Amino acid sequence: MRYLPKSPSDREQMLRDIGVRSIDDLFAQVPPDIRLNRDLNLPPAMAESEIIRWFRERAAENGDHYTSFVGAGAYRHYRPVVIDSLISRSEFFTAYTPYQPEIAQGTLQAIFEFQTMICELTGMEVANASMYDGSTAAAEAVMMAMRVTGRSSAVIARSVHPEYREVLRTYVQHQGVPLTEIGFGENGRVDLNALDAAISADTACVLIQSPNFFGTIEDVKAIADLVHKKGALLVVAIAEAVSLGIVRPPAEADIVCMEAQSFGVPLSYGGPYAGVIATKEQFVRQIPGRLVGEARDKQGRRGFVLTLSTREQHIRREKATSNICTNQALVALMVTIFMSVYGREGLKELALHNLAKANYALEQFRKAGAKVLFEGAPRFHEFVLQTEKTPYEINDGLLAQHIIGGLPTISKFYPELGNASLWCCTEMTGREAIDAAAKAVAR
Repeated sequence: MRYLPKSPSDREQMLRDIGVRSIDDLFAQVPPDIRLNRDLNLPPAMAESEIIRWFRERAAENGDHYTSFVGAGAYRHYRPVVIDSLISRSEFFTAYTPYQPEIAQGTLQAIFEFQTMICELTGMEVANASMYDGSTAAAEAVMMAMRVTGRSSAVIARSVHPEYREVLRTYVQHQGVPLTEIGFGENGRVDLNALDAAISADTACVLIQSPNFFGTIEDVKAIADLVHKKGALLVVAIAEAVSLGIVRPPAEADIVCMEAQSFGVPLSYGGPYAGVIATKEQFVRQIPGRLVGEARDKQGRRGFVLTLSTREQHIRREKATSNICTNQALVALMVTIFMSVYGREGLKELALHNLAKANYALEQFRKAGAKVLFEGAPRFHEFVLQTEKTPYEINDGLLAQHIIGGLPTISKFYPELGNASLWCCTEMTGREAIDAAAKAVAR
């Protein structure tokens, strides 16, 4: 009965109240041919100690001893042990929502510090208290731009993460919002001529990503000049936060949306992560989610309060900018601790380490005969390889060496690239794994 909260007598009472005599009567409308008229085919019950051992054995089969070259918006970086020690404190781990400042000063201060660091990192003037993840932050940023400009369409670069674009399409599919996608040039950057032609008088914003899905760094200033000349806003998505250690922040943007997973958040099979929206102060009333501010009490002591909350729960429904009901406070705390531990110089060194690993890998892959796509533009730690063998053949050969190769499904989103795969190197990628991967490509 440990996992069954209702006793047999409870269930009998529920059936009587519903007005049926048995479970069979309750499910009588289900066709007999699709009912399971036997017990589940499960192994014999195990003791709790046996179950724990079984799961540990299965987890060991995945193992941390695999080197992974997969990036594409979710990156494996080293997590300082202090992160889990601090977020496990009960005042953070069990906190739900900071509505009552008198009992939530710790959570509110952590969010305030998060917002401050994000502004310093992105070159923006104000940041919110975090979002669900980078993809929803990008979609919300486009919605925000439409509210600011009063326009009702958007232009999206094809070099933006394909899954970010899918989330955006889901957001707008029942709102009648036209989305225009523009291509990229031979260097993987946004095609400025195509962008110029795509922006109309009804374009609220242009969404780009830098470094983009191919790892290439966009010319944000040139794009911003073109976009602003036509009265639209520029939204810049950043899927790899570590890049800001050495890449100039997109200060020319009007809105920056970012995935902060790289800052101390474990991969965790895809979430939960921490999204970010940062913007200029003039647009603060249209920012979704929450914003924590600093205040003073009657004695002049510094404190923190929920300054802005733009959900319909708190303000008139027609004034609401978002239906986001919470922020990823605990995950954002991981990000805040990570940024505090590394600091400005530490983050720069980390980014340089990633760049050096990627440059070494590129050199080895070129020697192995792989073609590196989108040459001629600056990049961070990701790159696209085109090979004679399919990416799946290469990856199958690497698995035996406990190496997970690059993302092989890039052709699903960009069929024109053929046998292409997206590879990523971080500080966790060893030289031996890089050399082994290059040999697999050569063979």
